[in-house]
Amino acid sequence: MEASDDTEEPPLPLALASFQVSEEFGFLLPDPLTELPAPYGPWMDIAHQLPQLITSHQLRSRVHQMPQLSTQHLRGREELHLAHLVLSFITMGYVWQEGEEGTVQVLPRNLAVPYWEVSQALGLPPILSHADFVLANWRRKDPHGPLEIENLDTIITLPGGESLRGFTLVTLLVEKAAVPGIKAIVQALGAILQGDEDALHRALEELAGAIEAMKEALRQMHDYVDPEVFYSVIRIFLSGWKDNPAMPHGLIYEGVSPEALAFSGGSAAQSTVLHAFDELLGICHRHECAAFLHRMRDYMPPGHRAFVERIRGAVSLRQHVLASGDARLRAAFNRCVSALSDFRSYHITIVTKYIATAAAKARARRAEGSARLGPAAGKAPSALEDKGTGGSHIFIFLKSIRDTTREGMISA
Repeated sequence: MEASDDTEEPPLPLALASFQVSEEFGFLLPDPLTELPAPYGPWMDIAHQLPQLITSHQLRSRVHQMPQLSTQHLRGREELHLAHLVLSFITMGYVWQEGEEGTVQVLPRNLAVPYWEVSQALGLPPILSHADFVLANWRRKDPHGPLEIENLDTIITLPGGESLRGFTLVTLLVEKAAVPGIKAIVQALGAILQGDEDALHRALEELAGAIEAMKEALRQMHDYVDPEVFYSVIRIFLSGWKDNPAMPHGLIYEGVSPEALAFSGGSAAQSTVLHAFDELLGICHRHECAAFLHRMRDYMPPGHRAFVERIRGAVSLRQHVLASGDARLRAAFNRCVSALSDFRSYHITIVTKYIATAAAKARARRAEGSARLGPAAGKAPSALEDKGTGGSHIFIFLKSIRDTTREGMISA
């Protein structure tokens, strides 16, 4: 599923379709399938009941009764993506059903083997990632209606109710808002090669506008996601088994590897959008942050990862703007960098509300011995209080990448 590797270069440096990037949907999977073929009914039956099976502590026993299905009947990328989504959600539920103190060390063969095979076919890791949770987990209620939150729903869900739905769909709308910016990358690089400064200026203005629209889309998180539900109920199911004290030894995928394997949980750092913008604008993050971000690229679909690498290897936009001495281009470039920095600052605001403040409240509740959210919410996790679900030290990381983004401005 790598991007096409033709010897002949396309007229522009990037052709989106060759990287499985959509002109209309960007990195989102266009109109994902919502049902697998009949042989995979046992998977779908469990997937559609996940919240109830998890909260009633019955998911693990249901998985143990599940037949081991061959993946050979899966046809095409859309079926593979839905299978990966379904098996990812079942796996997260299985591992975290009893919270961080009741984890398992082994993923049973009837789940692990098909999950591994589907993951290999897609070039994705066998864990729930941004590519599943957001990019491939959406459907329109009215097939002809708009891509707006009232007309959208998730395909598969976990405990967390409306807050989980809101978290997924707001993140999806941030991805959708980025689409004009993704197309602007292609236009900007093409304009440099063609020496068309007017077209380059238009592309940079388009990119800045897209990043500003992403920030506006992210604001909707406050309307649709309850911080306590996110922190106490949802977040654990996005957590992985790498750099996580609750699962220090990783997870054995039975029938796949006798050794435990470690994978990071879902993270906004796995979104291709910001990686692509960073590469275009020549943003250089500090070593440790850059290393973490680079590792997160392994959680992207291979075509998207290749898209980022192609931008990285393209002509330098920053050097072109500097060499041009054009004040108008410099201002448009700086507007892009400023918008990206503002977006990252706003993301810190969101993370403060949904993780730091919520964690402080959870600690206070633990100290009081209170269970105000009720038994269905479970015990708020504490293993990742200062870390993101991807395993990074969250505020150090987010502030560092925001600051290095700011440093990317071109001074007059």
